[in-house]
Amino acid sequence: MNALSDQYCLDERYGSFKVANPRTTRAGYFRIGEKAVAYGETAAGFLQPDAECDLYDVLRDVRVTEWDTVLPFDPDEVIDNLRCERYMGSAAQGVRGLLLKFAKKSYYTIRPFMPVRFRKHLQRIYLRDWNGISFPSWPVDRTVENIFEELLALSLRSHRVQKIPFVWFWPDGYSACVIVTHDIETEAGRSFATELADLDASFGIKSAFQIVPEERYEVSPAFLDSLRLRGCELNLHGLNHDGQLFRDRKEFLRQIKRINQYAREYGAAGFRSPVMYRNIEWYGDLEFSYDMSVPNVGHLEPQRGGCCTVMPYFIGNLVELPLTTTQDYALFNVLRDQSIALWKQQIGLVTEKHGLVSFNVHPDYLISNDCREVYRQLLEHLLDVRADQGAWFALPGEVDQWWRNRRQMRIVTAGGRLRVAGPSSERAVVAYARLENGRVIYELPGREREVTLSSA
Repeated sequence: MNALSDQYCLDERYGSFKVANPRTTRAGYFRIGEKAVAYGETAAGFLQPDAECDLYDVLRDVRVTEWDTVLPFDPDEVIDNLRCERYMGSAAQGVRGLLLKFAKKSYYTIRPFMPVRFRKHLQRIYLRDWNGISFPSWPVDRTVENIFEELLALSLRSHRVQKIPFVWFWPDGYSACVIVTHDIETEAGRSFATELADLDASFGIKSAFQIVPEERYEVSPAFLDSLRLRGCELNLHGLNHDGQLFRDRKEFLRQIKRINQYAREYGAAGFRSPVMYRNIEWYGDLEFSYDMSVPNVGHLEPQRGGCCTVMPYFIGNLVELPLTTTQDYALFNVLRDQSIALWKQQIGLVTEKHGLVSFNVHPDYLISNDCREVYRQLLEHLLDVRADQGAWFALPGEVDQWWRNRRQMRIVTAGGRLRVAGPSSERAVVAYARLENGRVIYELPGREREVTLSSA
């Protein structure tokens, strides 16, 4: 199935395009419309080695005929390159890439002997250029969604239809989705975890906790049960949080064998890598249903990059739930911000695209009264998001199951009306995409939701 049909669960005729053969075998940056930076091969224009260069807009070379729309790029390749961060490949090459790899390995070798204050100082030095990175776009990158909307606009024009039906993104017509997760990194965080779960519950939010099973703290059956009884979800957060999981293939296989064993023991379906280090090419060895290790935009993460989407997506058979907001550690210690202003901005940008608002807030960093008060303000704001925008508040496992079921849904005609068929289809809603003044508008029964899109 092509990426557009998969994203919208629509009839494949609306998601299919002809693709002209690329002129080169090397990938580079170009533009799809005004808002979407793309990385891949093209059959027209020119490619740039850096996203900050003057980029060629390939939409000027799209050919719409009576029967076909011919694209000068492969949309499946472009979407995959962004979601899987393949555009970062060039950054890992050469002397700079080797130096960064050596620095990371050295840092985690001596990290246990560093005072916390000194570690924070080193991290700020490493991240000092974060606001000079132009791509992915800060504070939320929505490139994948912008590309999909450009493709929808092309499909609407080429098929000469007023609107295209598709399966709405979330169950029961919810406008967006919110998940709250907590990585437990230290013994102090473990001790505070149940109190944090109770705080979440007092705002009507059930959260997920990611556990480090070895070395960091005791993981007793009683502790795990205390979270399960509160309705929380339990996932794995690496093996011992030493930062070496993706150091090399041999070390990865050694650790992942035990990680998978703990997942079976805990009944954990989800995974988040320590420090959000990742190598998506190795994800086939993860015995999990979903992963939460890829940031939307990684400017403030030790591993830069980002998947450039605010929606879940598949990596093989694994559902990726991207982290679409800034982690609390970066907010408090790198940006030195004791407010929820950035979080509110990110929530707004994600919900504009009806996406997944995902948080990773550590119990380890909420023990102080000041930080806890900031988090309480966030929970109060999330209540407003639920009331004003009709967002779905779910556990990560629920989102994973919905996204899997939705992928199997199809729109069928019954009694002269359109309906959704497939698993959990009783919660699915038929939505429509149409053009209005060059923008794609999403319509749901009884209401309209607008998504801004430049004229194509």
